[in-house]
Amino acid sequence: MVRLKGILMIVIGAMLWGMTGSITEWVLANTELSVPFILTIRMIIAGSSILAFLAIKKEDIFTVVKTPYWRNQLIIFSILGMVGLQYTFTMAIEASNAVVATLLQFSAPIFIVLYVSFNHKKWPPRYQMIGIAGTLAGLYLLLTNGSISSLLVSPTALLWGVAVGLTFAFYTLYPARLMKEWSVLAIVGWSMLFGGIVLGAVTRVWMSNEWLIIAQPKMIFIMAILIFFGTLAFLLFLSSMNYITAVETSILSSVEPLTVMVISVIWFDTMLQSVQLMGAMIMLLFVTWLSIGDKKVSVEAQVVKQNNS
Repeated sequence: MVRLKGILMIVIGAMLWGMTGSITEWVLANTELSVPFILTIRMIIAGSSILAFLAIKKEDIFTVVKTPYWRNQLIIFSILGMVGLQYTFTMAIEASNAVVATLLQFSAPIFIVLYVSFNHKKWPPRYQMIGIAGTLAGLYLLLTNGSISSLLVSPTALLWGVAVGLTFAFYTLYPARLMKEWSVLAIVGWSMLFGGIVLGAVTRVWMSNEWLIIAQPKMIFIMAILIFFGTLAFLLFLSSMNYITAVETSILSSVEPLTVMVISVIWFDTMLQSVQLMGAMIMLLFVTWLSIGDKKVSVEAQVVKQNNS
Protein backbone atom coordinates (compact mmCIF):
# COMPACT_ATOMS: atom_id res chain seq x y z
CA MET A 1 0.00 0.00 0.00
CA VAL A 2 2.88 2.34 0.85
CA ARG A 3 4.59 1.57 -2.47
CA LEU A 4 1.34 2.23 -4.34
CA LYS A 5 1.19 5.61 -2.60
CA GLY A 6 4.65 6.48 -3.90
CA ILE A 7 3.78 5.36 -7.44
CA LEU A 8 0.62 7.47 -7.46
CA MET A 9 2.55 10.47 -6.13
CA ILE A 10 5.20 10.43 -8.86
CA VAL A 11 2.72 9.71 -11.67
CA ILE A 12 0.32 12.48 -10.59
CA GLY A 13 3.23 14.86 -9.93
CA ALA A 14 4.74 14.23 -13.37
CA MET A 15 1.37 14.73 -15.07
CA LEU A 16 0.76 17.99 -13.20
CA TRP A 17 4.23 19.34 -14.06
CA GLY A 18 3.67 18.45 -17.70
CA MET A 19 0.29 20.18 -17.62
CA THR A 20 1.74 23.38 -16.13
CA GLY A 21 4.39 23.39 -18.87
CA SER A 22 1.67 23.44 -21.52
CA ILE A 23 -0.28 26.16 -19.69
CA THR A 24 2.90 28.24 -19.43
CA GLU A 25 3.42 27.85 -23.18
CA TRP A 26 -0.08 29.22 -23.78
CA VAL A 27 0.47 32.17 -21.42
CA LEU A 28 3.77 33.14 -23.06
CA ALA A 29 2.26 32.88 -26.55
CA ASN A 30 -0.98 34.75 -25.84
CA THR A 31 -0.13 37.42 -23.28
CA GLU A 32 2.55 40.05 -22.72
CA LEU A 33 3.66 38.43 -19.45
CA SER A 34 7.41 37.78 -19.25
CA VAL A 35 9.18 34.74 -17.84
CA PRO A 36 10.79 36.58 -14.86
CA PHE A 37 7.47 38.17 -13.86
CA ILE A 38 5.54 34.88 -14.01
CA LEU A 39 8.17 33.02 -12.01
CA THR A 40 8.56 35.77 -9.40
CA ILE A 41 4.84 35.84 -8.62
CA ARG A 42 4.56 32.07 -8.79
CA MET A 43 7.45 31.32 -6.43
CA ILE A 44 6.76 34.02 -3.85
CA ILE A 45 3.08 33.08 -3.50
CA ALA A 46 3.79 29.33 -3.53
CA GLY A 47 6.68 29.58 -1.04
CA SER A 48 4.75 31.83 1.33
CA SER A 49 1.70 29.54 1.20
CA ILE A 50 3.73 26.43 2.02
CA LEU A 51 5.50 28.12 4.95
CA ALA A 52 2.21 29.54 6.26
CA PHE A 53 0.68 26.04 6.11
CA LEU A 54 3.61 24.61 8.10
CA ALA A 55 3.40 27.46 10.62
CA ILE A 56 -0.32 26.80 11.17
CA LYS A 57 0.58 23.16 11.84
CA LYS A 58 3.11 24.50 14.37
CA GLU A 59 6.06 22.88 12.62
CA ASP A 60 9.57 24.27 12.99
CA ILE A 61 10.32 26.31 9.87
CA PHE A 62 12.86 28.82 11.21
CA THR A 63 15.72 26.70 12.58
CA VAL A 64 16.98 25.87 9.08
CA VAL A 65 17.31 29.58 8.19
CA LYS A 66 18.76 30.52 11.58
CA THR A 67 21.62 28.02 11.26
CA PRO A 68 24.35 29.54 9.03
CA TYR A 69 25.54 26.19 7.63
CA TRP A 70 22.10 25.10 6.45
CA ARG A 71 20.99 28.62 5.49
CA ASN A 72 23.92 29.01 3.11
CA GLN A 73 23.12 25.69 1.43
CA LEU A 74 19.46 26.67 1.21
CA ILE A 75 20.27 30.00 -0.47
CA ILE A 76 22.53 28.29 -3.02
CA PHE A 77 19.81 25.74 -3.77
CA SER A 78 17.19 28.49 -4.00
CA ILE A 79 19.10 30.48 -6.63
CA LEU A 80 20.89 27.80 -8.67
CA GLY A 81 18.41 24.96 -8.13
CA MET A 82 14.89 26.28 -7.73
CA VAL A 83 15.20 29.52 -9.76
CA GLY A 84 17.73 27.97 -12.13
CA LEU A 85 15.53 25.02 -13.07
CA GLN A 86 12.27 26.95 -13.36
CA TYR A 87 13.83 29.86 -15.27
CA THR A 88 15.74 27.76 -17.81
CA PHE A 89 12.77 25.40 -18.28
CA THR A 90 10.36 28.28 -18.90
CA MET A 91 12.80 30.05 -21.24
CA ALA A 92 13.19 26.79 -23.18
CA ILE A 93 9.40 26.66 -23.52
CA GLU A 94 9.36 30.25 -24.79
CA ALA A 95 12.16 29.54 -27.29
CA SER A 96 10.64 26.26 -28.56
CA ASN A 97 7.60 24.59 -26.99
CA ALA A 98 6.63 22.61 -23.90
CA VAL A 99 7.26 19.21 -25.56
CA VAL A 100 10.86 19.97 -26.58
CA ALA A 101 11.65 21.73 -23.29
CA THR A 102 10.34 18.79 -21.27
CA LEU A 103 12.31 16.25 -23.29
CA LEU A 104 15.51 18.31 -23.07
CA GLN A 105 15.06 18.23 -19.31
CA PHE A 106 15.62 14.47 -19.53
CA SER A 107 19.22 15.07 -20.61
CA ALA A 108 20.02 15.72 -16.93
CA PRO A 109 21.29 12.15 -16.24
CA ILE A 110 24.09 12.75 -18.76
CA PHE A 111 25.36 15.71 -16.74
CA ILE A 112 24.97 13.76 -13.50
CA VAL A 113 27.07 10.90 -14.89
CA LEU A 114 29.74 13.31 -16.18
CA TYR A 115 29.88 15.15 -12.84
CA VAL A 116 30.24 11.96 -10.80
CA SER A 117 32.91 10.61 -13.17
CA PHE A 118 34.88 13.88 -13.04
CA ASN A 119 34.52 13.99 -9.25
CA HIS A 120 35.91 10.45 -8.94
CA LYS A 121 38.53 11.08 -11.66
CA LYS A 122 37.63 8.00 -13.71
CA TRP A 123 35.75 7.15 -16.90
CA PRO A 124 32.08 6.24 -16.58
CA PRO A 125 31.22 2.50 -16.52
CA ARG A 126 30.31 0.85 -19.82
CA TYR A 127 26.56 0.86 -19.15
CA GLN A 128 26.70 4.63 -18.56
CA MET A 129 28.61 5.21 -21.79
CA ILE A 130 25.93 3.21 -23.64
CA GLY A 131 23.20 5.19 -21.87
CA ILE A 132 24.80 8.53 -22.77
CA ALA A 133 25.30 7.49 -26.41
CA GLY A 134 21.70 6.30 -26.69
CA THR A 135 20.30 9.44 -25.06
CA LEU A 136 22.35 11.66 -27.38
CA ALA A 137 21.20 9.64 -30.41
CA GLY A 138 17.57 10.13 -29.38
CA LEU A 139 18.21 13.83 -28.76
CA TYR A 140 19.75 14.15 -32.23
CA LEU A 141 16.65 12.63 -33.85
CA LEU A 142 14.37 14.84 -31.75
CA LEU A 143 16.14 18.06 -32.72
CA THR A 144 16.87 17.30 -36.40
CA ASN A 145 14.18 14.78 -37.44
CA GLY A 146 17.05 12.68 -38.75
CA SER A 147 18.54 15.28 -41.11
CA ILE A 148 21.89 16.72 -40.07
CA SER A 149 21.30 19.81 -42.24
CA SER A 150 18.05 20.84 -40.53
CA LEU A 151 17.91 21.82 -36.88
CA LEU A 152 14.22 21.98 -35.95
CA VAL A 153 14.78 24.26 -32.96
CA SER A 154 16.64 27.56 -32.80
CA PRO A 155 20.18 27.73 -31.36
CA THR A 156 18.68 29.78 -28.51
CA ALA A 157 16.23 26.99 -27.69
CA LEU A 158 19.06 24.47 -27.80
CA LEU A 159 21.17 26.54 -25.39
CA TRP A 160 18.25 26.87 -22.97
CA GLY A 161 17.65 23.14 -23.31
CA VAL A 162 21.24 22.38 -22.29
CA ALA A 163 20.79 24.79 -19.38
CA VAL A 164 17.63 22.90 -18.33
CA GLY A 165 19.60 19.65 -18.22
CA LEU A 166 22.38 21.24 -16.16
CA THR A 167 20.09 22.93 -13.67
CA PHE A 168 17.90 19.82 -13.32
CA ALA A 169 21.04 17.80 -12.55
CA PHE A 170 22.00 20.36 -9.90
CA TYR A 171 18.44 20.36 -8.54
CA THR A 172 18.65 16.57 -8.20
CA LEU A 173 22.13 16.27 -6.67
CA TYR A 174 22.64 19.31 -4.46
CA PRO A 175 19.76 19.24 -1.93
CA ALA A 176 20.25 15.61 -0.83
CA ARG A 177 21.63 16.59 2.59
CA LEU A 178 19.05 19.35 3.04
CA MET A 179 16.17 16.99 2.29
CA LYS A 180 17.60 14.36 4.62
CA GLU A 181 18.02 16.79 7.52
CA TRP A 182 14.86 18.89 7.08
CA SER A 183 11.34 18.35 5.80
CA VAL A 184 10.72 18.48 2.06
CA LEU A 185 7.92 21.02 2.56
CA ALA A 186 10.15 23.42 4.49
CA ILE A 187 12.99 23.25 1.95
CA VAL A 188 10.66 23.72 -1.04
CA GLY A 189 8.83 26.56 0.74
CA TRP A 190 11.94 28.52 1.68
CA SER A 191 13.71 27.89 -1.64
CA MET A 192 10.69 29.15 -3.58
CA LEU A 193 10.32 32.21 -1.35
CA PHE A 194 14.04 33.09 -1.43
CA GLY A 195 14.24 32.40 -5.16
CA GLY A 196 11.19 34.54 -5.92
CA ILE A 197 12.49 37.44 -3.83
CA VAL A 198 15.94 37.35 -5.49
CA LEU A 199 14.48 37.11 -9.01
CA GLY A 200 11.98 39.89 -8.26
CA ALA A 201 14.72 42.15 -6.88
CA VAL A 202 16.98 41.57 -9.88
CA THR A 203 14.19 42.31 -12.38
CA ARG A 204 12.59 45.11 -10.26
CA VAL A 205 9.23 43.42 -10.47
CA TRP A 206 7.51 46.24 -8.56
CA MET A 207 8.14 48.58 -11.51
CA SER A 208 6.64 46.24 -14.12
CA ASN A 209 3.60 47.15 -16.23
CA GLU A 210 2.58 43.49 -16.16
CA TRP A 211 0.62 43.96 -12.92
CA LEU A 212 -2.25 45.34 -15.04
CA ILE A 213 -2.33 42.14 -17.11
CA ILE A 214 -2.19 39.77 -14.17
CA ALA A 215 -4.99 41.67 -12.40
CA GLN A 216 -7.51 40.48 -15.02
CA PRO A 217 -9.90 37.79 -13.66
CA LYS A 218 -8.92 35.28 -16.36
CA MET A 219 -5.20 35.69 -15.63
CA ILE A 220 -5.78 35.44 -11.87
CA PHE A 221 -7.44 32.07 -12.47
CA ILE A 222 -4.65 30.84 -14.78
CA MET A 223 -1.90 31.95 -12.38
CA ALA A 224 -3.73 30.24 -9.51
CA ILE A 225 -3.68 26.99 -11.51
CA LEU A 226 0.02 27.39 -12.33
CA ILE A 227 0.94 28.14 -8.72
CA PHE A 228 -1.17 25.41 -7.11
CA PHE A 229 -0.51 22.53 -9.51
CA GLY A 230 3.12 23.50 -10.15
CA THR A 231 3.89 23.53 -6.43
CA LEU A 232 1.96 20.30 -5.87
CA ALA A 233 3.99 18.67 -8.65
CA PHE A 234 7.28 19.62 -6.94
CA LEU A 235 6.09 18.30 -3.58
CA LEU A 236 4.73 15.03 -4.98
CA PHE A 237 7.93 14.39 -6.96
CA LEU A 238 10.25 14.93 -4.01
CA SER A 239 8.00 13.17 -1.48
CA SER A 240 7.58 10.07 -3.67
CA MET A 241 11.22 9.17 -3.03
CA ASN A 242 10.27 8.27 0.55
CA TYR A 243 8.08 5.42 -0.71
CA ILE A 244 9.63 4.09 -3.94
CA THR A 245 13.14 3.67 -5.32
CA ALA A 246 14.96 6.21 -7.44
CA VAL A 247 14.77 3.76 -10.35
CA GLU A 248 10.98 3.62 -10.16
CA THR A 249 10.83 7.41 -9.81
CA SER A 250 12.94 7.86 -12.94
CA ILE A 251 10.87 5.40 -14.99
CA LEU A 252 7.48 6.70 -13.86
CA SER A 253 8.46 10.35 -14.39
CA SER A 254 8.45 9.59 -18.13
CA VAL A 255 4.70 10.20 -17.81
CA GLU A 256 5.59 13.93 -17.86
CA PRO A 257 6.66 14.30 -21.53
CA LEU A 258 3.89 11.93 -22.60
CA THR A 259 1.37 14.18 -20.83
CA VAL A 260 2.80 17.26 -22.57
CA MET A 261 2.61 15.54 -25.95
CA VAL A 262 -1.06 14.63 -25.47
CA ILE A 263 -1.95 18.16 -24.30
CA SER A 264 -0.02 19.72 -27.19
CA VAL A 265 -1.92 17.61 -29.73
CA ILE A 266 -5.32 18.43 -28.17
CA TRP A 267 -4.72 22.07 -27.23
CA PHE A 268 -2.13 23.39 -29.70
CA ASP A 269 -2.73 20.92 -32.54
CA THR A 270 1.02 20.27 -32.67
CA MET A 271 2.64 16.87 -32.98
CA LEU A 272 6.21 15.66 -33.24
CA GLN A 273 7.13 14.24 -36.62
CA SER A 274 7.60 10.47 -36.80
CA VAL A 275 11.42 10.52 -36.55
CA GLN A 276 11.25 13.08 -33.73
CA LEU A 277 8.78 10.89 -31.89
CA MET A 278 11.12 7.92 -32.28
CA GLY A 279 13.96 10.08 -30.92
CA ALA A 280 11.85 11.03 -27.88
CA MET A 281 11.11 7.36 -27.15
CA ILE A 282 14.82 6.45 -27.54
CA MET A 283 15.75 9.23 -25.11
CA LEU A 284 13.30 8.00 -22.48
CA LEU A 285 14.44 4.40 -22.99
CA PHE A 286 18.13 5.16 -22.43
CA VAL A 287 17.47 7.53 -19.51
CA THR A 288 15.66 4.59 -17.89
CA TRP A 289 18.64 2.38 -18.83
CA LEU A 290 20.98 4.76 -16.98
CA SER A 291 18.78 4.61 -13.87
CA ILE A 292 18.40 0.82 -13.87
CA GLY A 293 22.10 0.32 -14.57
CA ASP A 294 23.02 2.62 -11.70
CA LYS A 295 20.79 0.63 -9.34
CA LYS A 296 22.28 -2.67 -10.55
CA VAL A 297 25.85 -1.47 -9.99
CA SER A 298 24.93 -0.24 -6.50
CA VAL A 299 23.45 -3.63 -5.59
CA GLU A 300 26.46 -5.51 -6.99
CA ALA A 301 28.86 -3.27 -5.05
CA GLN A 302 26.91 -3.92 -1.85
CA VAL A 303 27.07 -7.69 -2.41
CA VAL A 304 30.84 -7.54 -3.02
CA LYS A 305 31.29 -5.47 0.12
CA GLN A 306 29.32 -7.99 2.19
CA ASN A 307 31.33 -10.91 0.77
CA ASN A 308 34.62 -9.19 1.62
CA SER A 309 33.60 -8.39 5.17
